[in-house]
Amino acid sequence: MAPRDASKTAAAAETVKATPTKDAAPAKSAPTKADPPVDTENLDTIFSALKTLMTTVDKLQKSRQEVGDIKPLIVRMLDGELLSGDELEQLKTGVSGLSKLVRIYSDYQTALEKAQPAREILDTVLK
Repeated sequence: MAPRDASKTAAAAETVKATPTKDAAPAKSAPTKADPPVDTENLDTIFSALKTLMTTVDKLQKSRQEVGDIKPLIVRMLDGELLSGDELEQLKTGVSGLSKLVRIYSDYQTALEKAQPAREILDTVLK
């Protein structure tokens, strides 16, 4: 093994001593951002809007089932085909249900818009 150069070792030790060390500064605590409180004044209104939306969705689904699949019958009729008696009755029922479906769909869009504030509550409460 080669002998150590004492001058290099001493110089290295002096460099280490001369280098200032950073004392561990206390960590700055970031101000905690509290979640905004839930708006309890509008809570009843929001829950009412959600219930209305659920009811409207139920009505919309029932109305769609009542209308059935009348699109192929309408297309055939518009193409000039004659429909059988049963198909014509199904089409009459479907078309009358279709106007009801359009009204319910409009109600659904309104209920959906009114229920949107529930998203904020869900994000706040159900993390």
